[in-house]
Amino acid sequence: MLHKYMLALVPVAALMAGSAHAQDAAAGEKVFAKCKACHVVEEDQNKVGPSLKGVVGRKAAAHEGFKYSPAMIEAGENGLVWDEENLAEFIANPKGKVPKTKMVFPGLKKEDEITNLIAYLKQFSS
Repeated sequence: MLHKYMLALVPVAALMAGSAHAQDAAAGEKVFAKCKACHVVEEDQNKVGPSLKGVVGRKAAAHEGFKYSPAMIEAGENGLVWDEENLAEFIANPKGKVPKTKMVFPGLKKEDEITNLIAYLKQFSS
């Protein structure tokens, strides 16, 4: 009898797990506070880091006027595009995704922060 109830809970658990990783742009805006020292997203201007306006879908090292590291330039030349998957990997571990990048941020460790940040960035990309 207990076995039947456990099987009934499996779909509920799966549904709850899926919603735990839903993207929340409002929460991502709060996470972006960690990025503001070096990046902007509302404007197309560079700071210490390149503007992140339009970053989702953009080729790596392609924002005009920013002096990228040779490693980032090479990554872009080799076809790295900032889709959601590549952004997630880079946000989690910048130097792991692009060794020798100039970005000193160590990365975000919480998956929900990463997905929410990407949802926020997507609002500023076409």
